[in-house]
Amino acid sequence: MNELIGRVYGFSKQVFQNQSELYSTLATHGQSPKALMISCADSRVVPEHIMQAAPGDLFVCRNAGNIVPPYAMQNGGVTSTVEYAVMVLGIRDIIICGHSDCGAMKAVSNPAGLDKMPNVAAWLKHSCAAEQVVNEGYPEMGSAERVRAISLENVVAQLNHLRTHPSVAAGIARGEIALHGWFFDIGAGQVLALDGKTGRFRPLHEGEELPVAQPATQRLASDALLEAAE
Repeated sequence: MNELIGRVYGFSKQVFQNQSELYSTLATHGQSPKALMISCADSRVVPEHIMQAAPGDLFVCRNAGNIVPPYAMQNGGVTSTVEYAVMVLGIRDIIICGHSDCGAMKAVSNPAGLDKMPNVAAWLKHSCAAEQVVNEGYPEMGSAERVRAISLENVVAQLNHLRTHPSVAAGIARGEIALHGWFFDIGAGQVLALDGKTGRFRPLHEGEELPVAQPATQRLASDALLEAAE
């Protein structure tokens, strides 16, 4: 802890001094982040580091398992963060980022020991769809491969939950919000992205088109019904 405290002094003397103009602008004019990233609270996963983001670039929400509960009327931190990001900050890109060797997904795969952590157990029920997809779609998987598969399917499941939030659903219908599903492989230092066209994750490579889970394309059910009637 003393080492971390020492870095705060270093921030004031070095980092802040080198970026004082940027911090002054942010303090005066407020924030206009380019994206919302919902990631795991795992200490090895640092969204700003992965995206090489500067202060003011990224709005971040972190929790165990990069979970987005389905929309409900009771208040919650993730729900409030999503609503504020979309309705106030005008966020147009939302990223849900899972990762390798995820402790939360290990607990989803093997819940032994969760009886002593009832709040964690209840929270991880939001990932039950990912587990069931793996149970029924990935038979005969080894333990490590099973955790990785659940981690990937969990990103897909949380994107589905995200679509239930009214502010997000309306933004998608207007064609103003794009959804991204990412998976960070800690050991390889590699980011995989969900391609909405194929339903598969693939590595991000410079110079190639960025895979997007759901592009910002207008989708209005009434238009589709009218076209079908014609």
